[in-house]
Amino acid sequence: MRVFGYTATVMLDEGVCYRALRGSDRRFDGLFFVGVSTTGIYCRPICPAKKPARKRCTFFVTAGAAERAGYRPCLRCRPELAPGLAPYETRFAAASGIVARIQQGALNGAADIASLASQFDLSVRQLRRVVREVAGASPIQLAQTARLLLAKQLLTETALPVTRVAFASGFSSVRRFNEAFAAHYRMPPSRLRRQSPSVSSDGTLTLRLSYRPPFAWDALLAFLRRRAIAGVEAVDGGHYRRTVSLGGHEGWVDVAPCRAGDLLTVRVGSTLAPVLQTLLARLRDLFDLHARPDVIDAHLAESPTLTDLVGQRPGLRTPGAFDGFELAWRAILGQQVSVRAART
Repeated sequence: MRVFGYTATVMLDEGVCYRALRGSDRRFDGLFFVGVSTTGIYCRPICPAKKPARKRCTFFVTAGAAERAGYRPCLRCRPELAPGLAPYETRFAAASGIVARIQQGALNGAADIASLASQFDLSVRQLRRVVREVAGASPIQLAQTARLLLAKQLLTETALPVTRVAFASGFSSVRRFNEAFAAHYRMPPSRLRRQSPSVSSDGTLTLRLSYRPPFAWDALLAFLRRRAIAGVEAVDGGHYRRTVSLGGHEGWVDVAPCRAGDLLTVRVGSTLAPVLQTLLARLRDLFDLHARPDVIDAHLAESPTLTDLVGQRPGLRTPGAFDGFELAWRAILGQQVSVRAART
C-alpha cells in the first residue's frame, strides 16, 4: 500500500489512512481518497461500502491523483462531493492558489499552462513540479478530473441535457466530453442520467456542496446578514441569496443547509450553467467549506480565555467573499465608516 502526496498539517501514513477508513472518520473526508485494487474504484474515507482489506488499498491526496493511477470514482460515496483542502494545509504557498485556480476552470477553453504559470511568476516547468509534488497529479490531470467530477455531479443531480453538461463542466466539445468520460469512467454519460433520481426542469439547477462537521451556519449567516448589500444579497429564513454576474453571465443563487447529511443545498438559475465551475468554487470560499473544524476548535480550546466560547459555538468558521473586488471595497469602506453605512 502506498500514499501519494501529503499536507503540511497532517502527514498521511498507512496506519492513519486505514484507521480513518475503517472508522469512516468524517474528519478525514476530503483529506485523502482510497483506491481499491480489486474494483478499480476510488472512494472517500466515509464510503458506506464494505471496507477493503488493507493490502488492497492505495491512498491519494487528491481525486486527480487517483484518476491518474487509473481508478474511477465510486457511485455510492461520490468523490465529487468531498470537501477540499484549506490553503494553509498545502506544502507550498503558491500551490494552493494554483490548484484553486485550476479547480475554478483556469485551464478550460483556450487557456493554457503558460498563461497560468505567468500569473504566479513561475515557469511552466516550476508550476508542473510544484503541483505534482503537492497534488500527486499534473495540472492538466487535475483540470480534467475537476471537469469530469463536475459533469458527474450535474448528470446525477440535474436535468441538464448532456450537451449542456459538457459545456457547463468546462469541455470545449461534446465529442471530447464523451471520449474523456468513457475513457476515465468506462461508461457513457447517459448511464449516470438513467441512474439519477427524477429531477425537475423548471430552469433551476439544484446541487450540493459538502463540508466537515460541525458547522455554525447560523453564526455565519448572522455575520453575512449584517453586511448584506441591498439589491444584491439577502439573508433570511436560514438561506443566503444573492445575484451573480460572472464571466458575462447573470443570474441568482440560493444556499441553505440540506436536511440530511453534512451538505449545503445550492439552487442556481440555469443562466449560470456555463460558469458553474467558478461559481461553486467561490461559494466554497464564501462559506469556508474547506475548513477543518476539529483542528481549529482543538487549537482555540487550548486558550483558557476561549475554551468556553469554543464549546458554545463549535464549528465557527471564517466567512470569505464571493468576489475579490467586492471584498476590497468592503475593506476600504469599512475602515472609513460603520458597517451599516458602508452597505449603502
